[in-house]
Amino acid sequence: MQLPSSLRAAIDRELEGIALADLTRASEALSQRYRAEVQDGRLHLADDAAARAYLTTRLPATFAAISAALTAVAVARPDFAPRSALDAGAGPGTATWAAGQQWGSLEDATLVEASPAIRAVGERLGLTLPRVTWRPSRLDAALVDLSPSDLVLLTYVLDELPEAAREPLITQLWPLTTDTLLIVEPGTPAGWKRILHARDILIRAGARILAPCPHARACPLAAPDWCHFAVRVARSRLHREAKGGTVPWEDEKFIYVAASRQPGVRAEGRVIAPPRASKAAVTLKLCQEDGYAADRVFAKRAGDSFKIARRLDWGDIVRK
Repeated sequence: MQLPSSLRAAIDRELEGIALADLTRASEALSQRYRAEVQDGRLHLADDAAARAYLTTRLPATFAAISAALTAVAVARPDFAPRSALDAGAGPGTATWAAGQQWGSLEDATLVEASPAIRAVGERLGLTLPRVTWRPSRLDAALVDLSPSDLVLLTYVLDELPEAAREPLITQLWPLTTDTLLIVEPGTPAGWKRILHARDILIRAGARILAPCPHARACPLAAPDWCHFAVRVARSRLHREAKGGTVPWEDEKFIYVAASRQPGVRAEGRVIAPPRASKAAVTLKLCQEDGYAADRVFAKRAGDSFKIARRLDWGDIVRK
C-alpha cells in the first residue's frame, strides 16, 4: 500500500535536511518503546526527534493498517458516508488522512492530541479537508467540549494508556459516536486482548459489531492463537535506511474492532488466517456467524464456491 501523493510529499518536506544518523537513532528508540509497550508517563512522540522518527518508520505502516480496517467498515456499511470525524490520540493525523481517502464525503475533522511536537507536525502536513480542528488534550483525562461525530477513530492508542484508563476512554467515546467507532491496535496477543476488552465494553453499551467479527458472541479463539490481520507496506528509501533494512516492503500486523449504531452486511464468516490453496481445494480458516472458528474446505469440484474462495484473502468476508 502506498501513501497518498500529497501526504508523501508533505512528509518529504518535513524530513528535508535531517541527518540519516539522527533519524536512525530516533527510530530505534521509538521502536523499542513501541515494542515494549512502555508506560512510564511520557508520551511516545514527546519531542521533535520522535515525531520525525514516526513519520519515517511508523506512519506508513499505521496508515496502511488503518486503511485496511476502514475498508472493512466500508464493505460492512456500503451506505456509510461520514461527514464528520473525531480522531482521539491523533498523532499527526494518520487515521484522519486514511478516512479522508476512504470517504470523499468527509468534511469536518477534530483531532485530539496531547503532544505539542507531533501536533505541530500534523498541522504542517496539511490535511486536505474543508474544516480541521486540533485539540490539545490527554486521553487519560476527561474529554470535554467535543461534539459528536459520524466516525470516531481510536487507533494505536490503547497500548499507550494505563489499563485503568482504557475503559473510561471508550465509555466517553461511544456517546460521541453518532454512527461508527473504529479501534485499531498492534496485531500482537496483547493487542488482541485489548481489542476484546473494548469489544465487550461496546457490546454492553448496545453497539453492533461491524467487523472483523461476524457475530457478537465470545471470541472463539484461545491462546496461544489470537486474531490479527496483516497488510503489506511499501518502504521508501529513507524508511529502509532508517531501519537498516534492504527489503522494499514490510508486513504490518494489526487487530481492530468496528462498532456501529447501524447494522452491517451479514456474512457467513471472515477469513482469519492466510488461505491454504492447492490445485484441488482452498482451505479457509473462518470466524463464523455462529460464533465458532473452523477450517472450511472448498473443493475444486464444487465449482462456483471454489472460484469465490480462491479469490478471498486474509481479512475478507465470506458473503451469505
